Amino acid sequence: MEKPRIEPPSRRPRGNQPTRRSSKDNPDVCVEFPGLVTRESCCRFTCELLKHILHQRHQLPLPYEQLLNFCRVQQDNDEVVRRPIKEASDSRQCQRTLSDLAELISQLEIFFTLTPVPRVLLLLGGSPVSPKEMYVIDMEGIQVGNGNESLSPRPCLRQLFRALFMADPFSEQRSTGLMSLVLMVQGHRDCSTEWFRPKLNYKVPTRSNTLTIKLSSSEAETTTYHSDDYIWFQAPITLKGFQN
Repeated sequence: MEKPRIEPPSRRPRGNQPTRRSSKDNPDVCVEFPGLVTRESCCRFTCELLKHILHQRHQLPLPYEQLLNFCRVQQDNDEVVRRPIKEASDSRQCQRTLSDLAELISQLEIFFTLTPVPRVLLLLGGSPVSPKEMYVIDMEGIQVGNGNESLSPRPCLRQLFRALFMADPFSEQRSTGLMSLVLMVQGHRDCSTEWFRPKLNYKVPTRSNTLTIKLSSSEAETTTYHSDDYIWFQAPITLKGFQN
């Protein structure tokens, strides 16, 4: 009898091809950019993922940009027509959430100018020590360059969201009610941030439902982050989702 043929294991694709390595409980979405990336681009990746995850996990009723336009129209209408109490309350809640999110994004932009950022945690529900869901943006593998030698953020964002679309990590997650979101960001202990609060003894949760998004560069060199020099900082704003 002829022996069955055993195929060799496939190799991990490189370059622009997004990959997903996953276990049933803790999937990874891995994206390798074909070159250097600026800190500003890393900040933009973080902010766009924050907005995307809030919408995908039903904490925002619309994508961020659509919601922003909707609230502006509602605010203009409120100045002309007096709204019922329920509608007025929803409008105020929408504006408060968007205001907090805008403040968080603005402070993240400052933070990324002060220090390299190896990782960001988006913690949904529960508490920062024991969240219901945790989204890890892992940027330790990114090689940072200046604006002249680095990739444009737009194609990198397309590559990132193409990888998320192909991996489809949110389809298997159950729909949940409203949850609060806490953001933790890792940076150099001497970065002199005035807004984020240092959390010297913070330990990354290990038992929550976790999605890790690993971003890296195809460049050979990688940055080394010494654990003694980098600590966790917590945003003083807790984002509260809303639905209408």
